Amino acid sequence: RLNTSTPPLDLRRETPPFYRISATTEPHLSPQESCSHHLFGLLRAMGQGSKMASIEPGKQHIPKVAKVKNKAPAEVQITAEQLLREAKERELELLPPPPQQMITDLRYKEVDRARSIYERFVLVHPSVKNWIKYACFEEKHSYLAHARKVYERAVEFFGEEHMDEHLYVAFAKFEENQKEFDRVRVIYKYALDRIPKQDAHDLLKNYTIFEKKFGDRRGIEDIIVCKRRFQYEEEVKANPHNYDAWFNYLQLVESDMDAETVREVYERAIATVPPIQEKRHWKRYIYLWINYALYEELEAKDAERTRQVYQACLELLPHEKFTLAKMWLLYARSEIRQENLLLARRALGTSIGKCPKNKLFKGYIELELQLREFDRCRKLYEKFLGFAPENCTSWIKFAELETILGDIDRARVLWKSYIDFEMEQEECERTRRLYRRLLQHMQHSKVWISLAQFELLVGQEERLQRCRHIYEEANEAMHSCKDKEERVVLLESWRSFKDEFGTPATKERIDKLMPEKIKKRRKLQAEDGSDAGWEEYCDYIFPEDTANQLKLLAMAKLWEKQQQESKAAAMDPDKDIDESQT
Repeated sequence: RLNTSTPPLDLRRETPPFYRISATTEPHLSPQESCSHHLFGLLRAMGQGSKMASIEPGKQHIPKVAKVKNKAPAEVQITAEQLLREAKERELELLPPPPQQMITDLRYKEVDRARSIYERFVLVHPSVKNWIKYACFEEKHSYLAHARKVYERAVEFFGEEHMDEHLYVAFAKFEENQKEFDRVRVIYKYALDRIPKQDAHDLLKNYTIFEKKFGDRRGIEDIIVCKRRFQYEEEVKANPHNYDAWFNYLQLVESDMDAETVREVYERAIATVPPIQEKRHWKRYIYLWINYALYEELEAKDAERTRQVYQACLELLPHEKFTLAKMWLLYARSEIRQENLLLARRALGTSIGKCPKNKLFKGYIELELQLREFDRCRKLYEKFLGFAPENCTSWIKFAELETILGDIDRARVLWKSYIDFEMEQEECERTRRLYRRLLQHMQHSKVWISLAQFELLVGQEERLQRCRHIYEEANEAMHSCKDKEERVVLLESWRSFKDEFGTPATKERIDKLMPEKIKKRRKLQAEDGSDAGWEEYCDYIFPEDTANQLKLLAMAKLWEKQQQESKAAAMDPDKDIDESQT
């Protein structure tokens, strides 16, 4: 220490020879090392001088002064501030080691006193490491109940907000040493359900080792499930919009977890809404909602939650930009399965009001057909055709419905309306195909005549040939028609065509095809089966039918003759032998 009574040194000024420091006195040292060396020598010299002065108080002793041969100023001038800073830096380089805290079992067999010290220790320094030390101390002295209590207190002390996997690993290993395997599984599962997966690597590793050592098949399957859950958690956290990973994760938890866990994962999955409102980005995402609703309906058997899932999804969809008809239809069918027809119809009605689509109309009509609500089907078809008149399938299906219901007039009107629509659009090939599809459902003279007139109007060079071919085909097809008046109407239309565009030879041919009109009588019966008199009616005899009947009679006579000859041969076998010999 420097004597505080001496005035402070100011080395920046010219100093007496005693305080002059030269860097040349130690040629083997650097300037900084030489300065430090002289500083420490100076401090020692000053200390010895003060000591000598204190021997004989009252007398002034002049300290011995070292002789300095070179009194010239030093080449490198160093200030006191630089010297002090260098000394401080050298002091910081040599830091003392931190104190070690060690609690032993105080060698005097005072276990209770050691326990009390541990109690205060874990409260003053409440780290996981110290709680584990406390529990190991109890276990070392065979106080197993106390050790278990320490672990339980530690779990309660840290709670779920500050959980640490090392505490649970130590707790599980303690129970494993006590052969309490069921308690070990409970500890591992409890910790894995609450500790974030990125902080549970050692926990999962030790759980796997434990199950391989002491577990059965079910335990090993559980640990595999845990590992897969950990993997899927990592995937969905890395990319929340990876819907394939969500599907795999949900499939895993549905097969092994309780309903609350499954719902929690579903809620996390549906929260990852696509950032862009484009349908192609939503097609995969919407199946998360569909699977969620089906789980609630089929697995959880919760009709109210199922309805809430569907409604929440439909509210989420941006209907002003696009919609998903599948979701509306699934919701309606779910309500029907719950025997709630009113809500099903309300949902579908809202769908075609907000966002009319072909698939929605078709699904709604199919639903009403299954319910045999034909009047509702007619109204829906009318709205459908008003929305999309160019949809040929809707026209045809509507007409087929009217045909099935027996309302032929309405069916004809529908077909005619659709054909007129295609003709206005100048779609000749589509109109021809439409006529052909109509003829597959009904063989009527008006349809054939309308088709022939269409070919006569739209054709160019081949229009007469096309029209003539239509009439020929129609005449062949109408042979099997039971309504003979329909055949007469067709032939009269064909004769009018021949009168305008045909030759005398073709006109003569048509005249030969015209039938003979005759009057007949038939007996009438009342509803109760009694006779109700007779009535006259007109019948037609076609020359082609007469010729066909004559051919049939001739063929019948020939067949009868052959039958008689075969019977005669069977009655006289000798005749057959003679004929074979000849």
